Amino acid sequence: MLKSFTRSFPKLNFLKSTTVRFASGLTISLAVVSCAPTSTPTVTSPSPNASAPAATTAATPTQTIVLRIGHQKFDPLTLVKNKGKLEARLKPLGVTEIKWTEFPSGPPQMEALAAGSIDIARTGDAPPISAQAAGSNFVYVGTSAPKESSSALLVKEESPIKTIADLKGKKVAFAKGSSANYLIVRILESEGLKWEDITPIYLSPADARAAFEQDNVDAWVIWDPFYALVQSKTPVRVIRDSKGLVTNRDFYLAPKSFADKNAKIIEAIRAETEEVATWAKANPDQVADFLSPLLKIDKPVLLTVTNRRTYGFETIPPTVVAEQQAIADSFYKLKLIPKEIKVSEVIWQSPK
Repeated sequence: MLKSFTRSFPKLNFLKSTTVRFASGLTISLAVVSCAPTSTPTVTSPSPNASAPAATTAATPTQTIVLRIGHQKFDPLTLVKNKGKLEARLKPLGVTEIKWTEFPSGPPQMEALAAGSIDIARTGDAPPISAQAAGSNFVYVGTSAPKESSSALLVKEESPIKTIADLKGKKVAFAKGSSANYLIVRILESEGLKWEDITPIYLSPADARAAFEQDNVDAWVIWDPFYALVQSKTPVRVIRDSKGLVTNRDFYLAPKSFADKNAKIIEAIRAETEEVATWAKANPDQVADFLSPLLKIDKPVLLTVTNRRTYGFETIPPTVVAEQQAIADSFYKLKLIPKEIKVSEVIWQSPK
C-alpha cells in the first residue's frame, strides 16, 4: 500500500525510506531486548561453599526478575516511569531492573508482546483485537476510565471537507489496527457512510503527519499527544472528535504465561499507576511541567492532552468486555480481522 501510494505522490518518496528505517530499527530493537535476561522468576541458590545455616533457620530462595515494560510517548506508564517509584514497589517482589521500551503506536507493541520481547504494555482499544485475531497469546490485565475526547478526525483549515459526508472519495490517513482505525469506522457509520466510501491510507503517526501537512492525504485520524501537537502547529479543523462514538480506554496487556506466574507484580504495577493517576488528576499543571522536558513537548500542548485524558489502571468489568467485543465484531464485519473472536476468552483473572 505504501509503495503504490508513494509512487502516486512524489512528495512521499522519502516516507518509504523512513518507514524501512523504522521497521529495521524496530526489528533490531526487539532483537536486542529479547536477548535481555528472562523475566520469568529465577531462583538463586546458595553457593555450595557457603556455611550451612543453623538448623532452626530456613533458607529462602531469592527470585530475580528483569521486568520489560512497553509504553507509548504519552500514556500512564510514561508518567509511572518518570515518577521513578515503581522500582521500589517492585523490589520486594524480586524485580531487580525495569527495562522500558517506547513504541510509536499499539500494533508494534502487540508484536513485541507476541515475540516475548516485553512483559507488559499499554495500548488503545483496537490493537488487542487484531492481535487476538492473529492468534497472539496474551491477556488483558487492566483498563482505564474513558478518555472520550482524546482523538479526532482532522482536516486542514482550508480543506473543502466541511462534514463527515464530504469524506466520500477522500484519502484518510491513520494507523492500521489502531484505536484511530476504529474511530474512523464509527465516524463513517454515524453518517451512514460505508468503509468503501473512503480510501484508507495506512501510515504511522509520524508518516501520517508528514502526508497530512504536505496535502498528500485529505484527512487524518489521530490521538493525543499527536492530535494536540498538530493543533498547536498547523491550522486544522476538527470534523469529528471521539466523544460519544468511542470510549478510547487504555488497556494493559501481558503474555498469559507472565501474568499467571507474576500476579503480585501486575497488582503492584496497578497500585502504583493508580497512585500516579490520582496525583495527575489533581495536578495537571505539575504533570505538564514534569513531562515537558522529558517528552520535548511544549507545556501548553501537554496541558491540553492532560485535560483530555485519564491515567488509571483498573480491573475490567463486563461492560468494558462488551465494548471490546463490539470493536471485534465491527472489524470482522469489515474484514479488518480474519476471523471472529471472543474477547472474554482473553480476560485475565487475578488469583485470589
